[in-house]
Amino acid sequence: MSVLVEPVARLIEAFARLPGVGQKTAQRLTFHMLRAPDAEARQLAAALISLRDEVVFCDTCFNISTGPQCPICLDLDRDDDRICVVEEPLDVLALERTGAFHGRYHVLHGVISPMDGIGPERLRIRELLEKASRRRSEGSPYEEVIIATNPTLEGEATAMYLAERLAGDVGSVTRIARGIPVGGDLEYADEVTLVRAMQGRRELEVG
Repeated sequence: MSVLVEPVARLIEAFARLPGVGQKTAQRLTFHMLRAPDAEARQLAAALISLRDEVVFCDTCFNISTGPQCPICLDLDRDDDRICVVEEPLDVLALERTGAFHGRYHVLHGVISPMDGIGPERLRIRELLEKASRRRSEGSPYEEVIIATNPTLEGEATAMYLAERLAGDVGSVTRIARGIPVGGDLEYADEVTLVRAMQGRRELEVG
């Protein structure tokens, strides 16, 4: 029989489902909220509701947005001939902090991972290929598609998959340089490392 009242047990369980949050951390967070001022708890609840009600994915690049298009897609000063492909919206934020890239983005929302049952059809790959094909058919293909997936086995496999399917539809497909350590995530990389990775990108060879 549990000694925890149901609302407390329910919140611990909810926190424990979050990435990187274990049972002990979930308990600490829950009891912090119990001791926190009423306004702080209600502010957190309101922020969570607002997140679900107001934040959507951009129709063009699939970054987070509060409208059909995100601020980057609405920015007319961006370079339309270069597009950077990343795994998650957090990667867009990381690269934008560097100021090293001024083109467009495309967010895949994951990587190909057969071990986890994630194939290309579960990502935003089809939309990327359609954009590239449409640009080529209109006579203005992308000059460069930069693959900025994380340097993990899954990220590398996804990069090669994209390079093979984009070949012929774009000017070049490049991969960010090894300034990012193998197994690392873009969101945790410092700005200098990201700048060097972007500047040292190389063309991906297919076949």
